[in-house]
Amino acid sequence: MELINNAPEVPAAVGPYSQAVRANGFLFCSGQIPINPASGKIEATEVEGQTRQVLANIKALLASQGLDLTRVVKATVFLQSMADFPKVNALYDEAFSGHKPARSTVQVAALPLAALVEIEVIVELP
Repeated sequence: MELINNAPEVPAAVGPYSQAVRANGFLFCSGQIPINPASGKIEATEVEGQTRQVLANIKALLASQGLDLTRVVKATVFLQSMADFPKVNALYDEAFSGHKPARSTVQVAALPLAALVEIEVIVELP
């Protein structure tokens, strides 16, 4: 098992966990919230901007490991409000460019730092 904790262009973890873990042929990525890595803060106030930042953070984490979204086999989307599902879904579909990994979407009572969206992915390693 290898812990990934210093991926460039990815926000630092906001708790005692790794950005990702390599194990058994997979990369298990911790959930990404919409923190802008340059400022260390959530800047977008609407779900579209937050979703774009989350997806950018995921892409940066995967790129730091020589991977991209086409290797994702499972995603979990956490939403503060299921009313945001259509907006998040459209941006997710655009980012994944037709690649359709297995996915779950759940509404939660709250997310860290009052984020509106969080996404975690599991990636098959080459």
